[in-house]
Amino acid sequence: MEEYMYTLRKRVRFYETDGMRVVYHGNYLNWFEEARVEYMREGGVCLNDLLAEGIVFPIVEMNVKYMKSAVYDDIVLVRAYLREVNRVKLVFEYEVLRENTNELLATGQSVGTYTKISTGKIVRIPEERLKKLMDMAEEDRTDG
Repeated sequence: MEEYMYTLRKRVRFYETDGMRVVYHGNYLNWFEEARVEYMREGGVCLNDLLAEGIVFPIVEMNVKYMKSAVYDDIVLVRAYLREVNRVKLVFEYEVLRENTNELLATGQSVGTYTKISTGKIVRIPEERLKKLMDMAEEDRTDG
C-alpha cells in the first residue's frame, strides 16, 4: 500500500548554504514548514483561513536528525507525512532526500497545535473541518 505524503521538490539556493556550499542546518526547518503548510492546504486546512478567524498554528516541538549534507545546487525532496491528527494537535514526520541518488539526508518531526491569537490558549478545531485532512492522511498514520 502506498502512503500519502506531500513532496516538496526544490533546488538548494546559494544563500541557503555556508562558506563550504553546505546547507545551513536551520534551513531544513524552513523546508519542513513549506512541506507542512502545503500538505495542510491539500487537506483543506489553509493557514490564511485560520488567521482570519484569529487562530494560529504554533509548533511546540521540533526534532531533526542530520545524516548527510545537502549542498548548493542539489535538488532535494522534502517529504511530509502526517502521523497524528486530531482537534488540537498535528504530528508530522519529514524526510529530506537528494533526488539524483535518493540518499536520505535528514529526518525530522514536528508537533503543532491550534491557539487563539488573542489569548494564546489552545482551541479545538471542529472535526468536520479536519475530515479531508484526516482522510488524506489515513495511510500516513497507519503505514510506514
